[in-house]
Amino acid sequence: MKTLLKDANLFTASGELGIFDIWIEDGKIYAIGQSFEEEAFDQVYALDGKFTAPGLVDVHVHFREPGFTYKETIATGSMAAARGGFTTVCAMPNLDPVPDSKENFQNIQTILKKDAKVNVLQYASLTKALRSEELVDYAQLKEAGAFAFTNDGVGVQTAGTMYLAMKEAAKLSMPVVAHTEDESLLFGGVMHEGKRSKELGLPGILSVTESSQIARDLLLAEATGVHYHVCHVSTKESVRVIRDAKAAGVHVTCEVCPHHLRLVDEDIQSDFGFWKMNPPLRATEDQKALIDGLLDGTIDCIATDHAPHGLEEKSQSFLNAPFGIVGSEYAFQLMYSQFVQTGIFTLKQVIDWMTKKPADIFGLKAGYLDVGRPADIAVFDLEQNYQVDANKFESMGVNTPFDGWTFSGDTVYTFVNGEVVWQREE
Repeated sequence: MKTLLKDANLFTASGELGIFDIWIEDGKIYAIGQSFEEEAFDQVYALDGKFTAPGLVDVHVHFREPGFTYKETIATGSMAAARGGFTTVCAMPNLDPVPDSKENFQNIQTILKKDAKVNVLQYASLTKALRSEELVDYAQLKEAGAFAFTNDGVGVQTAGTMYLAMKEAAKLSMPVVAHTEDESLLFGGVMHEGKRSKELGLPGILSVTESSQIARDLLLAEATGVHYHVCHVSTKESVRVIRDAKAAGVHVTCEVCPHHLRLVDEDIQSDFGFWKMNPPLRATEDQKALIDGLLDGTIDCIATDHAPHGLEEKSQSFLNAPFGIVGSEYAFQLMYSQFVQTGIFTLKQVIDWMTKKPADIFGLKAGYLDVGRPADIAVFDLEQNYQVDANKFESMGVNTPFDGWTFSGDTVYTFVNGEVVWQREE
């Protein structure tokens, strides 16, 4: 099967945009050039100068299967990713059963092979059942196909457990990925501790709840030599300690979410669960630190933390609703509209943070639009508006405060191994 993407507007090796044709054959990019004979191809897609990028890479999603399929399934979650232009995503292990054994991990792999619409890599847990102090068999899980270990959804509360986990992961040259949250500092908090939490009469979450555990883990990472990756960084103190650790030579990487870049706690309109996420929306000074952290390289990449929940459970007060926000279907559009069109970031920076940077962090076979690579490609219409409409999501989750917002840069096509897995309806 030979496919031609005609007149794609893509970044060249020099970082400039140019119009090229992409020749796809046997699921890979065979050639990138100009004036290929259309008659020689089985299928031709006329892109008419639309922006074409490597398929986006998201190292932080929750697909809820097995165990919580009323929230999301692998089929619906991966289709939501495809709708957003993502072709490779990494699924978290807060499932039931947890992928903490070879058998549990392989059972998830079986579902992925059957139902996933995009490339999905599965995390294994750091400890048995996530919340225990008992370490998993790291070597066995790596052999089963795990690419990294994390207890995302909960922080590892005991320093000794994290230290031993890091040692085991380091032996296998595997990353430890951390949701950082010292539960002894939570005090029942449900949103960021600040003026808005007081106005709403809701208990606040201290910034140090996150940053203190990052500081602990950075010293443990230095002591063990492990690759330590921090999930969804949200506070200025977290950015500072990560910046200092990088300067000291600690092998640390980290991610930030689009919602933390765009929203702050004072944007929260009411005591309604769609605004409840973990980490919470922080203060304006934290938002500035996150933007600065991306620009100076302290923060390495952008990830969505796509976390769907049932409508009924999210349609409650902060006090009762679960934490979580969906984000797969509009992450690029949000970043493009709110940051590229306003001149804060360049398009090249955003694409790098959403493709090659996350791929390079974890050594994934993704993130590049080069000859010989898998034909995982996203096409965006930068002139076409996209209105966020939760009722039309591919995801089962509708829990987003962005419902009704209009962004630019709608997804036109998403290709995985040269095959169209999502296409905009005309």
